[in-house]
Amino acid sequence: MAYLEPTDYPNYGLPAGTTADWITAATALINSYCRRPDLNVIQYTERLRVVAGARTVLLSYLPLAPLAPATSAIVSLQGRYAKPRRGEMLNEPLFEIVWAFALPGQWTEIDPTLVDIDPNTGELTLPWNVLGLPYNEVQVIYTAGLATIGDDVKSACAQIVRNAQATPALNASMSRIDTMQMKYFSSSLIDETVQAWLNPYVAGRLG
Repeated sequence: MAYLEPTDYPNYGLPAGTTADWITAATALINSYCRRPDLNVIQYTERLRVVAGARTVLLSYLPLAPLAPATSAIVSLQGRYAKPRRGEMLNEPLFEIVWAFALPGQWTEIDPTLVDIDPNTGELTLPWNVLGLPYNEVQVIYTAGLATIGDDVKSACAQIVRNAQATPALNASMSRIDTMQMKYFSSSLIDETVQAWLNPYVAGRLG
């Protein structure tokens, strides 16, 4: 979904005759820079390792966006105490007992209401499992994105188009703008101003 509609063009300094391919290419460039498929609200699935001795993980995509008022952005959450990496075994005797009963590696549903969620950072603080061991891997399904595309993203989209139209190699006798060509010039099209607008939405991890 393009981040600017034709009715937005005058408000963001674009000529009314701007063709849709400019906006589509700029939108694709924004998604690529933010390392995510879309800035609108969509569902993500992440499998995250928990650092030894900690009970927190960081979600990659912000802002978190509940699908309905008074609900959590977490759709489902599972945790397990998988076989630790070398040097991560905090309680070796207890681990050996648990491993003997084949409990490690089993995914367990975690009640999202028992998880402390910081909506500003995407940090989840996990509860202990029933045996008092910390989970060392979790799988989270959650919703994140912008329910309404704000002025910052719309301004960034318009600025990318203006930067592209001011680039001779992009603007010379072109009837249609190719997304890959825009990406080739991304270092100059996404200037410091555009970066400042988009940085809050860049994914915390690659992928």
